[in-house]
Amino acid sequence: MYILFISGQEIILVLALALIFFGAKSIPEIAKMMGKGVREFRKATNEIQREFDNSTSDIQNELKDVNNSLGKDVQKIKKNIDKAKNIKL
Repeated sequence: MYILFISGQEIILVLALALIFFGAKSIPEIAKMMGKGVREFRKATNEIQREFDNSTSDIQNELKDVNNSLGKDVQKIKKNIDKAKNIKL
């Protein structure tokens, strides 16, 4: 079984070393601090993603408006060209 390129034996070794170095009483505190850190990191990344989406939505709306106006102009030019083709000299 591999989790993030770490085998089960390596995970057990890391947990045993943590138990030896930090002791049984401080491991829950360390895990709690790590959990808070991960939660804050996720919160920050979600906030950054939300800000990015908000800022790019304005640009996307502007691009859609430009695309629509150009599309209308292109249609007018096509109609004028078709009219010009039908006129015989």
